[in-house]
Amino acid sequence: MKNTYYKIKRYLIRFLIFIYLKIVYRIQVIGLENIPKNGPVIFCGNHKSFLDAPLMEVTCKRDDTRFLAKEELAKNWYLAHLAKVFDVILVKRNAKDLGPMKDGLKTLKQNKALALFPEGTRNGLKKGIKPKTGVAYFALNSDAQVIPVGIKGGEKPFKKAIITYGKPLQLEEYKEAKKEKETAEKVTEIIMEDIVKLTTI
Repeated sequence: MKNTYYKIKRYLIRFLIFIYLKIVYRIQVIGLENIPKNGPVIFCGNHKSFLDAPLMEVTCKRDDTRFLAKEELAKNWYLAHLAKVFDVILVKRNAKDLGPMKDGLKTLKQNKALALFPEGTRNGLKKGIKPKTGVAYFALNSDAQVIPVGIKGGEKPFKKAIITYGKPLQLEEYKEAKKEKETAEKVTEIIMEDIVKLTTI
C-alpha cells in the first residue's frame, strides 16, 4: 500500500514538474530515440543548476530511474520527503561509504535506470574539480548502457532549457581491466567528453 502511495505521488509530482518546466523554461528534448525502453541504463549528465535532476527525471521516459544525490538533501524535511518518493540514493560526500555503490549496482541488476552527475557538484568542470569515477564503476561492473546527457540554457526563467540524450557509449573493451584505477579514470574521461560535446550542440 505504501509503495502504491509513493508511486502515485511520484507520477503526480512528475506531471506538475513537467508542466512547470515546459511553461517557465520552454524545455526542448533531443535524442529520446537513443534511450532504451527496457534494461539497465546509466544516465550521466553535466551539473549546472538545480533544474538538472528534475529536467532529466521528467524527460528520460523511464519510470524506474533512481538518482544519486548528496546526503545533505535529507536535512530539509521537504527534500527528504521527495527523496523518499523518488527513491533517491543518498551519498555522503568525501566518505568511503560503499552503501550507495551497492544500491546503485543492485538497481542496475534489477534492469532499472540510474542517474548521476559525475562532476559531483554544480559547475564542477568550470571550478576545475576532477570528475568522480563512480559512473565508471557502475558502467564497468554492470551490463548497463551508458547514456551521456548534455544540459544547456535555462539560466533564468523563460530562457529555453535544452536537454540532449546522446547515443549509448561503447565501453566493453575496458571491462577486462576494470579493477585498474587508470581504467576508471579513462572511462570517466570518455563519458565526460561526450557530455561536454552534447552541451555544445
